[in-house]
Amino acid sequence: MVILVLNCGSSSIKYQVIDMTAASGKLLAKGLVERIGLPEGDLTHKPVGKTPFEVHQPIPDHTTGIKLVLDALTDPVHGVIASLDEVKAVGHRVAHGGEYFPASCLVNDDVKEKIRSLCQIAPLHNPASLEGINAVEKVLPGTPQVTVFDTSFHQTIPAVNYMYALPYEYYEKYRVRKYGFHGTSHKYVARVGAELAGLDFEHSKIITCHIGNGGSVTAVLNGKSFDTSMGFSPLDGLVMGTRCGQVDASAITFIGEKEGMSYAELESMMNKKSGVMGLTGISSDMRDIDHAYEEGNPRAILARDMYYRRVKKFVGEYAAEMGGVDLIVFTGGVGENSSDMRESVCTGLEFMGVKFDTEANKGARGVNKLLSAADSKVKVAVIATDEELMIATDTYNLVK
Repeated sequence: MVILVLNCGSSSIKYQVIDMTAASGKLLAKGLVERIGLPEGDLTHKPVGKTPFEVHQPIPDHTTGIKLVLDALTDPVHGVIASLDEVKAVGHRVAHGGEYFPASCLVNDDVKEKIRSLCQIAPLHNPASLEGINAVEKVLPGTPQVTVFDTSFHQTIPAVNYMYALPYEYYEKYRVRKYGFHGTSHKYVARVGAELAGLDFEHSKIITCHIGNGGSVTAVLNGKSFDTSMGFSPLDGLVMGTRCGQVDASAITFIGEKEGMSYAELESMMNKKSGVMGLTGISSDMRDIDHAYEEGNPRAILARDMYYRRVKKFVGEYAAEMGGVDLIVFTGGVGENSSDMRESVCTGLEFMGVKFDTEANKGARGVNKLLSAADSKVKVAVIATDEELMIATDTYNLVK
């Protein structure tokens, strides 16, 4: 069964085409549509075993973008399928499922309406997902669609961990609570990491660190999410590329009053102008921060140390919450590629039973590998995440 996986942003579409006939799934092609709605749009298509190619033309909306993707998939030279009849289902990554969706589900009118109702608390992500769903209905009518939610894995978090100590009426009226994100990735790497470490996933204590431009840490207890660092929105928790992460709310209201900033301006400041970008004034990309760090830039040194230290803080917090830990997993763009970050987080955790293997850690990039000594009580691993495969798997299981 060939499945098209879509991750729609406000002006972009990431996609993969996966043949789920094989048990582990076989990638046929992947690509990216960018600059939707701008005068000149771009499609970059990368078929496996064939030459990549690009298209540059106006792409006014998501429907046009998805048509371009489908044309690329069936192109006589660059395509990977003979006809669109081979696409048996479409799986969508959706950021926010609220309390409605503890699991992935087939798309129908009720599902679309619930996603629409959550646009108020996920204004950058959910509207784009709806655009993608509606576009597929136009260009592939009758093809089953499945939604896979970033928040679903975290619906097992107990109330003692997801509630905020705010007046209860705001939960009752507006469902203000912790939701958590990156759930598809945390679920995947926890399971794969447990297998690599020889653990029983259903009877284990795992801490997963999805570290990138956005990042979160999750406590996975006996195969279920128990706590996570992101909250009502992806803003909470770690220091990120442009997000401030955990901060005293009074500091924000103080700045707003002093600067005469509106709620929207404060929201933009915390989400788009903070994190390592705000601390350094250099970049939101950790590769640039690393370079400035090596040059001795004092603000880059501060920013990187804060970025690393916050991850370690949540690892310690979640080990305490679960009464110990069997495995610590690193994933995401930085987690998979930065040996410095992994070593920094694990150094000093010997009291917890971590024996970190610095030699195994060197040069480990984008692989699945144990990074702890053979006699380490707590295992450490780097796992290459594959959210698209998880989406394709859920889609296959619901549609077949």
